[in-house]
Amino acid sequence: MLKIREAVVVEGRYDKNALSQAVDTLILETSGFGLFNDREKQQLLRLIARARGLIVLTDPDGAGFVIRNFIRSCVDPALVKHAYIPDVYGKERRKRSPSKEGKLGVEGMEPQVLLDALLRAGATVDETGPRQSGPPISKADMYFMGLSGRENSRELRRRLLKQLDLPERLTADGLLAVLNSVMSREEFLSLHL
Repeated sequence: MLKIREAVVVEGRYDKNALSQAVDTLILETSGFGLFNDREKQQLLRLIARARGLIVLTDPDGAGFVIRNFIRSCVDPALVKHAYIPDVYGKERRKRSPSKEGKLGVEGMEPQVLLDALLRAGATVDETGPRQSGPPISKADMYFMGLSGRENSRELRRRLLKQLDLPERLTADGLLAVLNSVMSREEFLSLHL
């Protein structure tokens, strides 16, 4: 499995599952067209793009290109790379019939095809992991800071999410992944909550 620096944006959870077999990085979902009306998720994409860059990997159908173009309009294009998978006709295993255009999406691709698409797009192979050089923020750190496993954890997470301009529906695990993408452990431990 290859570790890459940029976060990858895909359409849905099945795409995320397929991609996680090929690369080790933060993978974000658009929830299909749900991104269009979700200002918090748009803000999250901008934040992650500034911190580590984004690679957009959508299905090769019309809907995938609409989502890709929408991301172009809401995130600084200088921070975004675009990965394209080939047109392969067929249907995904979990579906009863092929898509409208008859093409396989990200979820139907072999891990090596996805990896090749990301490398062609200019993904940065990252031997050291996210931008910090020390240890990553851990679940124990989240507990120490009161953000999980405590009586007031939900309220503290809500305040931190607001402070960092992140979606309020982000789970504790989701928050941990984002925090490791945008700050070092030292920066995290110095936060005033």
